Amino acid sequence: QVQVVESGRGLVQAGGSLRLSCVASGSIFSINAMDWYRQAPGKQRELVATSGSGGMISYADSVKGRFTISRDNAKHTVYLQINSLKPEDTAVYYCAVDAARYSGGVLIRNWGQGTQVTVSS
Repeated sequence: QVQVVESGRGLVQAGGSLRLSCVASGSIFSINAMDWYRQAPGKQRELVATSGSGGMISYADSVKGRFTISRDNAKHTVYLQINSLKPEDTAVYYCAVDAARYSGGVLIRNWGQGTQVTVSS
C-alpha cells in the first residue's frame, strides 16, 4: 500500500501565492513520475504539471510561467509553487505518484485525497 498526502490548501486573493506539498509513503521501492492535477467544479480533471524521475518537467499552458513543480526524491516529496494566482485557478488540486513496490515491479499510479485551493478576486 502506498499513501499519498497533499497539504497546503488555502483561500488566497488574486495575485497571491502558495505552495502545495505532496508526500508519498508506504511500500515504495522506486518512484518515476510525480504529477499535479486539478479539478474545477463541473470540469474534468486537468494535468497541471508533471515531473519525471530524471528531471523532465512540463506544464499546462494555463499555468506556464506561474507554477513551478519541484521534488525531493530522497523524501518522496513533490511541491507545487503557485504564483500570480487567478480566480480560474480555483480547484481541488491532486497529487499523483507513479511508484513500484519492489524491484522490477509494475508502476502503479497512486492518488492523493486532494486539497482545495480557492482564489478570490
